[in-house]
Amino acid sequence: MVSTVTSTLEDLPLDIGFLDTAEEPQKPGMVPPPPGEESQTVILPPGWQSYLSPQGRRYYVNTTTNETTWERPSSSPGIPASPGSHRSSLLPTVNGYHASGTPAHPPETAHMSVRKSTGDSQNLGSSSPSKKQSKENTITINCVTFPHPDTMPEQQLLKPTEWSYCDYFWADKKDPQGNGTVAGFELLLQKQLKGKQMQKEMSEFIRERIKIEEDYAKNLAKLSQNSLASQEEGSLGEAWAQVKKSLADEAEVHLKFSAKLHSEVEKPLMNFRENFKKDMKKCDHHIADLRKQLASRYASVEKARKALTERQRDLEMKTQQLEIKLSNKTEEDIKKARRKSTQAGDDLMRCVDLYNQAQSKWFEEMVTTTLELERLEVERVEMIRQHLCQYTQLRHETDMFNQSTVEPVDQLLRKVDPAKDRELWVREHKTGSIRPVDMEI
Repeated sequence: MVSTVTSTLEDLPLDIGFLDTAEEPQKPGMVPPPPGEESQTVILPPGWQSYLSPQGRRYYVNTTTNETTWERPSSSPGIPASPGSHRSSLLPTVNGYHASGTPAHPPETAHMSVRKSTGDSQNLGSSSPSKKQSKENTITINCVTFPHPDTMPEQQLLKPTEWSYCDYFWADKKDPQGNGTVAGFELLLQKQLKGKQMQKEMSEFIRERIKIEEDYAKNLAKLSQNSLASQEEGSLGEAWAQVKKSLADEAEVHLKFSAKLHSEVEKPLMNFRENFKKDMKKCDHHIADLRKQLASRYASVEKARKALTERQRDLEMKTQQLEIKLSNKTEEDIKKARRKSTQAGDDLMRCVDLYNQAQSKWFEEMVTTTLELERLEVERVEMIRQHLCQYTQLRHETDMFNQSTVEPVDQLLRKVDPAKDRELWVREHKTGSIRPVDMEI
């Protein structure tokens, strides 16, 4: 009696390739020569690093431009980067997290085959003389295929020691406010939008600071025109007049400070990336569309997998009928069932191939976009730091100018001489220097 491989096919992974022997990762910047070339180490151009996927295929990452490619980059213009190599339709799909939620190490292929080759693709749809034992190498979570934590080797980080966005946001995270999940990319977008909001609030804070400076300057100017103690005379009167004048000078300093705060700090903070939210929304829609396409491809795979199981079950039933009663009609039914089963296997392979292509596209865009978000965050923080440094510089200058306004006051106060003031006042207002004497009898 011929047995089927239904149970084996139920565990069929999303990648129909065969399990390659794992290789030891090479040191960044050094790659083995392509097949057919002399066995010597090839040095990569500056800025490039090479990695191995779990399937043993080598790819290259430009750490400066974040470009990824299958072809080995060449430092000599006009020379092909990697002779004989070509871009596969199934690029590596990196997930970055194990099923348990602990970080793994992209960029490695998320799809691994279940077993080594035992025949051609038609084995999917035909009966097998004996069941083959298989071991799960992948696990699918929310339509994304991840390496199984118990059977797959640890992946290498794309940017080791950098805690890069492109390494740690492949899995979905449970929403603390509900029962759903939040995509890792969505968390990155939320951080970007929060950063934009913080930038806006800093600008509003500086605006309040400007308002305080303007009000202070107006009050100083108004106070400098006050007539209190304007009749003070002598060197003290001169010092007092200079005190009032210094208030007017200080008011002018604070007005200039507020104007510079507006033009050199507040305005740049407010206008930096005016279309940032719109750009982030476009980015979000793009990644979300790719994720939806991936989910659609996964649904097609599951549908094809179910159809294959039904065809194999039908083939097994007709095979059992043939053993019970041999007839030409039963043999024809078996041939027809075998053709349908084979077709179902081909359909499953086609759906898996389309799924892998969709996941590869999603992976590529995720790597590119997360690295861009990382760059934007660094740029935002650096921009704010520079403008806050400008704020402190203006503040120091203001203090220096304020000090200059009181220096004349200090000079006049050092010259205040009560005796001299008395002399000047007496000379101006004296009424007579002859003192009275006793009356004579």
